[in-house]
Amino acid sequence: MDNLHHIVVVGGGAGGLELVTSLGNKLGRKRRARITLVDAGLTHVWKPLLHEVASGSLDASANEINYRAHAQKHHYEFQLGCMSGLDRDAKQLVIAPFHDEEGVEVVPERHISYDTLVVAVGSTANDFGTPGAQEHCLFLDSLMQARRFHNLLLNAFLRKNHDANQGQTHELPITIIGAGATGVELAAELRLASRELPVFGMSHLQASDVSISVIEAADRILPALPERLSAAATRELERQSVKMMTGQPVSEVRAQSIVMKDGTELPSEMTIWAAGIKAPGFLAELDGLEVNRGNQLVVEQTLQTTRDNNIFALGDCAACPQPDSERPVPPRAQAAHQQADALFKTLCNRLEGKAAVPFVYNDYGSLINFSHYTTVGNLMGNLSGRSMYIEGKVARLFYVSLYRMHQVALHGFLRTGVIWLMDRINRAMHPRLKLH
Repeated sequence: MDNLHHIVVVGGGAGGLELVTSLGNKLGRKRRARITLVDAGLTHVWKPLLHEVASGSLDASANEINYRAHAQKHHYEFQLGCMSGLDRDAKQLVIAPFHDEEGVEVVPERHISYDTLVVAVGSTANDFGTPGAQEHCLFLDSLMQARRFHNLLLNAFLRKNHDANQGQTHELPITIIGAGATGVELAAELRLASRELPVFGMSHLQASDVSISVIEAADRILPALPERLSAAATRELERQSVKMMTGQPVSEVRAQSIVMKDGTELPSEMTIWAAGIKAPGFLAELDGLEVNRGNQLVVEQTLQTTRDNNIFALGDCAACPQPDSERPVPPRAQAAHQQADALFKTLCNRLEGKAAVPFVYNDYGSLINFSHYTTVGNLMGNLSGRSMYIEGKVARLFYVSLYRMHQVALHGFLRTGVIWLMDRINRAMHPRLKLH
């Protein structure tokens, strides 16, 4: 086993987990290579769903994948821990010690040897150094953060319902900084929660008591997407009584308020930062590998890092060039999915001494889901050179299919069908929102 070519993938997000699943099924099962996944968590939840976990419209426990169980079924190994260093000469990565919730060391620092290393650690929120953001904002980078947000949201509703019952001031101002896809979709999910939660024993609190605001520094929401999509999203948020402030940079975040660049101070008891992303900071210290200003590893079109042909990167943490474009591949789930497919072919070729497969990104469009209200989007992207606008049930069908495609990549068609059936049963048996 030790003589097998060892492929180590760091990061079990959308791209990383799909990659080790494919490699395990083809190479690991036939003992043609040893495949190892390294991740700081024990379970995987598709990151585009974290805002639904935060609002309570999705039960994470019913949608998470245990890495150890998945590894056993798909012929790869799993190592729990966070990558903290790299020795390229020795071809070893360093895994930081793992501690339990009380700070007790469970597993000491480890060194893992590799023949091929793939870095797929995703991204984290970028607060651009805004004063008070780290101290007073909530973030949605991980399942742990999403669950913490959900608990805080439930407690806030409970507290305000009690205040309303006592005849006290009970308005709850919630602010989302950043009107990209995550911020816009989260606003719709929170509006749903404000309308559903009072039904479950919180009758003194009304949806109108919950103020939801979205702040965007650009001149429109969804600034990275086509204007027609932005306009449709604006109309839908207005219908859901979500306040939008565009062209308004935030200069400071305080415990109970937000200060705008022009000095205006807005009340905010719950503030969520969704304004930008960057790659994890430790990537800038990986034994001389090239990174850009956003800490992304700079890679060739083959996804190989520019200074080491044995190290690859994919997903949000990689700055991959596109043919005929000055901009790198955008940090989106569909990009990570496509890169995992391309890199799977490259790594299989690598064992046979064949050339790497150049990655070409195909933009299949964008979809924005407004909880149970509606979905809007544009399809085709640069596939045909034209864009087709869709909304309503058709758009919702395409939106749901994105997650099902991810599940098919991890489980196959048969198991995904069973999972879909169980999801339908769970929705019929449980309340629309998770209440604990």
